Amino acid sequence: MAAILWGKVYYRDVLAGELRQERDRSCVFTYDQEYLASGGPAIAHTLPRRAEPFVSHAGLHPFFDNLVAEGWLRNAQARALGVSSDDRFALLLAFGRDCAGAVSLVDPAPAHEPALDPGDAESVAALASRASLSGIQPKLFAVADGKSFRPAKVGETSTHIAKLPSGSLRDIVEIEHVTTEAMRALLPGDDIVQTRIAGLSGLRGKALLVRRFDRTPAGRKLHFEEFSQLLGKPSGDAKYDGAYEDMARFIRETPGCVPVEAERLFRRVLACILTGNTDAHFKNFAMMHTAQGLRLAPAYDLVASALYPEYQQLALAAGGARNLDIGALKPKHVVAIGEGFGLPAGAIELAVRDMGRQFPAARRAIEVCPDVPGPLKTKLYQFMEKRWNGTFDSTGRLLSKRRSAAERN
Repeated sequence: MAAILWGKVYYRDVLAGELRQERDRSCVFTYDQEYLASGGPAIAHTLPRRAEPFVSHAGLHPFFDNLVAEGWLRNAQARALGVSSDDRFALLLAFGRDCAGAVSLVDPAPAHEPALDPGDAESVAALASRASLSGIQPKLFAVADGKSFRPAKVGETSTHIAKLPSGSLRDIVEIEHVTTEAMRALLPGDDIVQTRIAGLSGLRGKALLVRRFDRTPAGRKLHFEEFSQLLGKPSGDAKYDGAYEDMARFIRETPGCVPVEAERLFRRVLACILTGNTDAHFKNFAMMHTAQGLRLAPAYDLVASALYPEYQQLALAAGGARNLDIGALKPKHVVAIGEGFGLPAGAIELAVRDMGRQFPAARRAIEVCPDVPGPLKTKLYQFMEKRWNGTFDSTGRLLSKRRSAAERN
């Protein structure tokens, strides 16, 4: 019979509750009574403040489940612990000291320390901080040390996420960097993560260093949740189960959210489509917890994945179409997405027109992006130009025809 595992849950380093895995593998989260009495906030949208326990018979609650590492990092953690990579509670318990957002999980009495393989420098660097990061790309938390970067240590406040090269996705570091700069130019009034390519002490090659938006310069933790967490979806393929419009519906219907942010999110989705970011799923969009309510987090994980042949379909349903090939995207789909976001025709047309005005700036941003080979820059720009001419440039004409037809009727 499986042993009972449990850990202390902290919100911004304040004890918020306890998470237990029972012998039947069900999980129970219970808020600490003193935390509730002190007015501590809910740690998750799906775990509102209450004295009664939250029981999940399907394993970890979706909020916690989406904090567990994925891919390369999860496998490295499992090897170090000597457990199955499917033992998600054990992995989070051992490596949940530093997670995305302000929540952490600490084992008060660990049975043993993870066994690190000194011959695997990347794994040692990733596991040393006892951190958990979702996403299948090799990554770890890092610290800016003057003008250089190094892997974070346990208990240390990290400043960046370091994304390492992936053998299966050639040039992924450079592609994400240049895509991010193109997005910044397309959305000049929006908040986009800061990235740069640099070396990481102790490791070979260069990584993409992404500044953490969930940590202030002074090291204070800021809380956010991915839409997989906000929508109560477990980790894994559930991040692809739904539509872009589901996020807008959440914003419009959730108390404390600002409906106008649905339009800002719509523009981000359009920019993702224009840059070929076909793998933009629910874990790649998030909202910050603020005193005023939930607000969109900075845009992150911006990769022109359509530059790879295997990533030609949009990650989520769009405009009522599922598994939509980006090459088959039509103006009618752009309009349908906007309507699904609850936007009037004028707002949809303005969003597309504004993106067209920023297109030359996006080209310049691609051209001057440092540390990215010229052929990659050309490939991205040519893809964007084809998408603009093939889809976006005709959207205004489609809306004009619809207006004329409506006026005649």
